[in-house]
Amino acid sequence: MIFIVVKFRTKPEWTDRWLDLVKPFTEATRAEPGNRWFEWSRSIDDPTEFVLVEAFDDGAAEAHVSSDHFAAGVEAMRPALVETPRIVSQVVDQDGWNPMGELQVD
Repeated sequence: MIFIVVKFRTKPEWTDRWLDLVKPFTEATRAEPGNRWFEWSRSIDDPTEFVLVEAFDDGAAEAHVSSDHFAAGVEAMRPALVETPRIVSQVVDQDGWNPMGELQVD
């Protein structure tokens, strides 16, 4: 599985509109074959920072970045961003979320 985390810092005037801006991109990506999840969160330390956690089956991420909706999404995001997004992208030997070993809830 390919596991990706991306941090996006928005211009203040775009912050409240960010999720609406990325909604078409998000919906199209979630519908892609091989997409496991595509989830947005907002930083509690910096309200202008959004964190995207996504995962794809091996090989599916290449089709994602080659898609028309990816290109359109990137162009739609560009004017709303303060800086180039920061990314961590790794192939992990896992098929999804596992229970946390250090904290079990009965």
